[in-house]
Parts: sequence; structure tokens; C-alpha cells
Amino acid sequence: SLNKSIVSHIEQKSEDSSETQAITSFSERAENITEVSADGKISEIYHLLGTDHAGRDLLARILYGGRISLMIGLAATFVSLLIGVIVGAVSGYLGGKYDKIIMSGVDILYAIPFMFLVILLLSTFGRNLIMLFVALGCVQWLTMSRIVRSQVLSLKQKEYIDAAKICGAGFFTIIFRHLIPNAMGPIVIYTTLTVPAVILEESFLAFIGLQVQYEGKSLDSWGALVHQGSLSLGFNGENSWLLIFPCLAMGLMLLGLNSFGDGLRDALDPKLRNQS
Repeated sequence: SLNKSIVSHIEQKSEDSSETQAITSFSERAENITEVSADGKISEIYHLLGTDHAGRDLLARILYGGRISLMIGLAATFVSLLIGVIVGAVSGYLGGKYDKIIMSGVDILYAIPFMFLVILLLSTFGRNLIMLFVALGCVQWLTMSRIVRSQVLSLKQKEYIDAAKICGAGFFTIIFRHLIPNAMGPIVIYTTLTVPAVILEESFLAFIGLQVQYEGKSLDSWGALVHQGSLSLGFNGENSWLLIFPCLAMGLMLLGLNSFGDGLRDALDPKLRNQS
């Protein structure tokens, strides 16, 4: 229920007299309010996508849920980017037995069903935002590390790396000043493709009941809205808009992010650019 205090001059006629009295405050449940008349003018509120079972505007909830989903996608992608780039660059630059040990660890982690690992982390340590960022980010860095490693393996053979070594550049200087900046093309491309993947994974977690929480309160991301819409369909699907519109919003966003990543890859890859 929504209790609203309306502080205005609403005139109400007395039942036993023609006199009017000014009402300075008024409290009523939201579902019982159909229209408001002030100074002889009727005020109406239109809901473009309708309302949910509690009378809340669905469009506002979709926009708010998109903010939550995008925040989770960007933050978890940043965590995976930070881990994957460092691990891949170090592994590729060291080479030899160190590279084999690191990549063997990556292969072992690849064999673990990452979604079950995320569910285990959230169920054990709580469903707060920070843990969700860490859980999703810690399972997304594996592919990023392989991409960076393959780039570093080819870049470390270049002449400017030998020149940097001759000039006395240290281990971290070569990695963070020379190797990683020159591998930014594939890194940026894969980052744009990781964001929609993380959003889809978070939506799946919310759909199965592992909804993200902040200060003990559940946040309605797109996945949570889809889950709530599926529960509110009704016997004959009379409330189908509660499921259709969140699905459309999430689908359009994922399509847009994937198209942006594909376009960025075509723009930054000289081989694909020459073919077109």
C-alpha cells in the first residue's frame, strides 16, 4: 500500500450543510485513488506500460532495473578485466614453465561449472552487491587471460621490447607500459562483449531466486522483473505485459551491446576492415 499525504486546498462539502472546509492533509491507499480533483481540475496519471499488482508504474521499474543490471554488468566486467589482463600478461611474458603452470590452473578452473561456483559463493557469503561483483568477475576472467596471453606472446618478440630491456626497464614496466597498452584492441573488444554476458548471468541468478540485495533489501534488476512477471501472469496470461516488457527491455539492451561489440571489433581489426 502507498499512503500519500496531500497538502493542498481540497474542498469537501459537509453532508449536513452547504459550507465547505479546507483539508490540509489526506491519507488514502493508492489502489483506492482513481482520480484527483483540485481547484475544479481533474489530475490524471497515465502509465505507458501499465502497472504491476501493487500499482507501481512498470516503465519506472524497468528503467530502475536497467540501472541495476548495467551497474552489475560494468562492475563485474571491471573485476574480470583486472584479473584476466594481469594474469594473461604475466603468463605470456614469463613463458616456459611458469606459463604452463598458470595456464594449467586456468584450464582446471575452466572445467568447473562457473554458474554453480557463483551460486555457491552467493549462498555462502551472502547476496550483497560486492559479493555479486566478485563472484561474477572471478569466473569471467578466464577467457580474458587467454586473449591477453596470446597477444603478449607475439608482442614480447618485438624490437621495442628488446630495446626496453636494454634501457633497463623492469618487469612491471615492460608489462604495464609496453605490453598491455599495445594489446588494448582485443581487450576493449572482449570487454564490450563481456558486459551483456554478465547481465544475462545476473538475470539468470535473479530468476532462480538469488536476487541481489543491498542493506538487506532486494533490488529489482531485469532478471528479478522477469521472474516477478512470470509469477504474475495469471491463469490465462491476462497479466502478460508484466513479463513481455521486461523481457523486451533486456533483449534490446543485450542486442545493442553485442552489436556494439561486433562493430568495434570490425573497426579495430585491420583484417576485417580490409575485407569489407
